[in-house]
Amino acid sequence: MIFLGIIVLLIVIIAFILIGIYNKLVKEKNFVEEAFSTIDAYLKKRYDLIPNLVATVKGYKDYEGETLEKVIAARNKYMSCTNMNDKIENENMIAGTLGKLFALQESYPDLKANTNFLSLQGEITKIEEDILQARKYYNGSVRNYNTYCETFPNVFIANMFGFKKYPFFNIEESKEKENVKISF
Repeated sequence: MIFLGIIVLLIVIIAFILIGIYNKLVKEKNFVEEAFSTIDAYLKKRYDLIPNLVATVKGYKDYEGETLEKVIAARNKYMSCTNMNDKIENENMIAGTLGKLFALQESYPDLKANTNFLSLQGEITKIEEDILQARKYYNGSVRNYNTYCETFPNVFIANMFGFKKYPFFNIEESKEKENVKISF
């Protein structure tokens, strides 16, 4: 009878441990999704401002169409993305093209003095700062979640219930870490 009681007690303890691990996995997964949702909201806000910025620049620079087309194409592609990986990949593309768009003002004094352009640039710069902070939070949440999913004994529960690793929001080496170059 005592032996049976010990077995039942061990089963109950193991069940509580498994439930605790599962609940923690769900909690960490929700933190990651909430963090990405925050990034997504800032990116949407940025992409809503881009057509106004492009329209302002178009009036000053007709033959810099390639940069403007890239910005609009990236914006439209983002708006049609349906999963997190596609959105992260597209975000890396748009960040580089926005830098080129802002670099145009150095070559055009009239554009540099345009209050509409400066206002839009200021708004996007503020949003970029918010996006950076949101990326940091997202990457921290991903780190915690992925670590929790990959540690023992959590890895068994994570695999059993289909918890998958999330991608980090990384800067593409070849695009965003190099200086913006504008040539005419």
